[in-house]
Amino acid sequence: MRIVKSLALGAAVAMIAIGAAQAQETLKIGTEGAYPPFNGLTSDGKLEGFDVDIANALCEEMKVKCEFVTQDWDGIIPALQAGKFDALVASMSITDERKQQVDFSNPYYTNSLTFVAPKDSDFSAATTAGKAIGVQQGTIAAEFVEKTYPDAELKAYPTQEEAWADLANGRVNAVLADFGVQYGWVNGDNGKCCEFKGDPVASDDKIGIAIRKGDTALAEKLNAALDAIRANGKYKQINDKYFPFDIYGN
Repeated sequence: MRIVKSLALGAAVAMIAIGAAQAQETLKIGTEGAYPPFNGLTSDGKLEGFDVDIANALCEEMKVKCEFVTQDWDGIIPALQAGKFDALVASMSITDERKQQVDFSNPYYTNSLTFVAPKDSDFSAATTAGKAIGVQQGTIAAEFVEKTYPDAELKAYPTQEEAWADLANGRVNAVLADFGVQYGWVNGDNGKCCEFKGDPVASDDKIGIAIRKGDTALAEKLNAALDAIRANGKYKQINDKYFPFDIYGN
């Protein structure tokens, strides 16, 4: 009886250990799914983009399975804090304000803010008075316009795609957003109306992976995986798939 009980107990412990290991093999990744070419949805609803490919490469390096969860930008940090996902790979700028709410990995690319406006427009950063500038709400672009161009009309949209749609339809004079996302739009079919206007108005904006406060173990694993894909060429392969320039240092 004692041997049987011991075997049964050992089997139960083993099953618990296996279950725990399996639970650790999945990393839930939050992203927006409305910020191409960084994260977006295909016509059949599948996630794609630079952020998605980077997340998959990091998961492969960490030997875990990525499980993606889409979340509207407005509630994306509260969703992370509530445990809806473990890490947020959604082109989020590392700011002092956000660092009060979440922790970040090392940066995985560098961003700058640039204006896009119709090709026949004379819009510039010096001629914002009375102009309607579109931004995605809750972004550093929205904060920048509010602080830097008080003479302009700030029009904030739930998604970046809605801001572009109003620009293409003439409802705003310009859109301010991250260089990488603007580059993808002006070089795509929907952005043929428009072009970059002037040099970046803000630069050296570091983009990181957000995690819950105090989750240093996950941060260390993500940082090690990021170093690895930078060293083994996987990062460059992903970079070159989307951009003809090095977005890591921009």
